[in-house]
Amino acid sequence: MDSLGRKRDQDILIEEQVRTDRLHQLFRQSTSAVFGSFMGAAMLCLLCRDRFERNVVVGWISLLTASSLLRILMFVVYFRSPLHERTPRRWERRYWSTLALSAGIWGAGALAVMPPNDLLAQVLVMLFAVGMSVSAVSCYSAYRDMTLVSIGLVLLPCTVWLLFQVSPMQFGIAVAVLVFSSFVVSASRNLSDALEKAFRLTREMERAHSISTHAAQTDELTGLKNRRAFFHNAQQLHSYCQRNRLPLCALMLDMDHFKLINDTYGHQVGDQVLRQIGGVISTSFREADVCGRLGGEEFAVLLPDTSIEAALGVAEKLIQTIAGLKAEPVNYITASLGVASAHIDDKDLHNLMNSADKALYRAKALGRNQVVVAE
Repeated sequence: MDSLGRKRDQDILIEEQVRTDRLHQLFRQSTSAVFGSFMGAAMLCLLCRDRFERNVVVGWISLLTASSLLRILMFVVYFRSPLHERTPRRWERRYWSTLALSAGIWGAGALAVMPPNDLLAQVLVMLFAVGMSVSAVSCYSAYRDMTLVSIGLVLLPCTVWLLFQVSPMQFGIAVAVLVFSSFVVSASRNLSDALEKAFRLTREMERAHSISTHAAQTDELTGLKNRRAFFHNAQQLHSYCQRNRLPLCALMLDMDHFKLINDTYGHQVGDQVLRQIGGVISTSFREADVCGRLGGEEFAVLLPDTSIEAALGVAEKLIQTIAGLKAEPVNYITASLGVASAHIDDKDLHNLMNSADKALYRAKALGRNQVVVAE
């Protein structure tokens, strides 16, 4: 059930990521549409300035100007907002409303300026309307429904009006536009589906890569970093502390009499003990600290920006926590710990780790279940 729940959560996360990818694609693709719809109407009115009624043209252009400015404002706010705020929940409804307003004004305005007895002007209006619908496919392809709604709002008013005219030519134009629109609708559906599949495949590949990378860097038994990942991260942390002149401490931990636990109770019990130790370590340190299992029953931790006194206190607390663990049938679990501090001018991480390791062996020699600070 846990694995099914995790898979369900991952699928939900991918769905949200795909929606967000579609939203980003929509805003990137459709920036030019704001200016294109206004320029298309302006060019149409300029070509037919002697065929359209002036008052109707002025009203249409004024409304388009207002809707275009509203959409420009929305784009500016979107691109200036932080990336984590560009979510579908916040922006999809806003985009829908501004697009429906702009497309509705365009379609209704085109019908309003169309002269009832001027076939040439009607043909020009329909050509521009068809051009607007084609551009919608490229601008809104990330959202199939958005593409279809914008096409319908732009084309349907004039097309329906032509269908009910007595002239066979006007009826033929309307039928031709409807046939053409059916192909555009099919193309937009295919393009939208292809984009969504591409977004989903990209996110699934990213998730698979993340899982494989995490598996390659994680000790399967304890959930801590494995030896290779520990030293890779430790070297980066050591370099960072050196550049910024920050103190850095290392802890080396080794389970006491772990071979005896394995020999007496079996490796299953030994593995259970190691899992418990891994859980204690993973919950006892900060996110900035680097923790790992170096092999067998040996663990290491790097503590950046930590004094030797503070590191000693952390180590003592860790020893006490481990001494309180129980893994039936083992009733008493202890560990020894060595603590060392890096010198500010020490460029070698291994010197620090060797110092902590020597302190660990001194703790073993002094009777185990204790912390020793490197000399």
